[in-house]
Amino acid sequence: MNPITIVVDAMGGDNAPQAVIRGVVMAAKDNPVKIILVGDEKSIKKELANQKYPEGSIVIHPTDEQIDMDETPQEAVTKKTGSSIVQAAQILGADKADALISAGSTGTVVFASAKYIPRIYGVRRTAIATVYPTLNELKRDDYLALMLDVGANIHSSSEELVQFALMGAGYVSEVRGIEKPIVALLNIGEEETKGGEKMKLTYQILKKIPNINFYGNIEGKDLMRGVADVIVTEGFVGNTVIKTLEGAAQTVSHLGKIAFKTKLMWKIGLIMLSKGIQALKEVTDYSEYGGAPLLGFEKIVIIAHGRSNPKAISNAIKVASKCVRDDLCGHISHKIKDYEIDTSREFFQMVRESD
Repeated sequence: MNPITIVVDAMGGDNAPQAVIRGVVMAAKDNPVKIILVGDEKSIKKELANQKYPEGSIVIHPTDEQIDMDETPQEAVTKKTGSSIVQAAQILGADKADALISAGSTGTVVFASAKYIPRIYGVRRTAIATVYPTLNELKRDDYLALMLDVGANIHSSSEELVQFALMGAGYVSEVRGIEKPIVALLNIGEEETKGGEKMKLTYQILKKIPNINFYGNIEGKDLMRGVADVIVTEGFVGNTVIKTLEGAAQTVSHLGKIAFKTKLMWKIGLIMLSKGIQALKEVTDYSEYGGAPLLGFEKIVIIAHGRSNPKAISNAIKVASKCVRDDLCGHISHKIKDYEIDTSREFFQMVRESD
């Protein structure tokens, strides 16, 4: 049996290529995978020369172009076909790898993937999903919930939001092992009559789908409680929420440092809480989760954080490998197909007319 092959954009991210390559080496040591490193051959060989890894586990696919920061995703992907992310997407799209990982610009990764990697049949739009920490009122094995979309699209139709729910539930079921994940719709109120026509229609569809464990609407104030495993929203809203949570975590950390320097009693208190603070850091540390899956393609695509360190890249490879082993894309495909079969033509027409 051939090993799982992961294609990695070596040049994507703030700390590339050093952090990316070191993360790849870490993963190669711990996992029976083949990794294709795509990027500047000279830079990659220079970094690999100082590393030890299983023979044959890492190969280089050289590129001769680099995307500049001021280029738009569409411009970069269209003009720079020799760049690392475009070449990586082409490799995956040509079925020469099982998954792709990049810490590059989210927009560029999304656009390159959309251009070269086929979508799962029936999927109208792909979605970026990401985990965030909660108070875990559901008493799961971890403290995480999954939110999607968080930026692949600005706005989405009712049918697309429903598909996001199906894809998110599939991911949580396969990757986190939760048999019947609870799905909630982010809205301005809990009642099913809240929100615009699109949100009300989405609620009605999710309520009627037999294979969705639907919680109902969830308000922003309840996101951190952990009463649902999957939160469905439009990309503009989801991206704003996740960036706000990330900023809040950084603010709390900064205020803690100030408190530590200000008063003796505060310093003593923080020292006593050090174990709890360390546990909180581990829960909220993006490097623990590797990256955000871009769901809806026939192959696995994971967008790692732009500031990814070697640990984050290594964990992204582990998550990608698990997704491939568990046939996540096939699982999502079945969910989409079942949804189309279970939903009447009249209901679909109602959705399309509303949107």
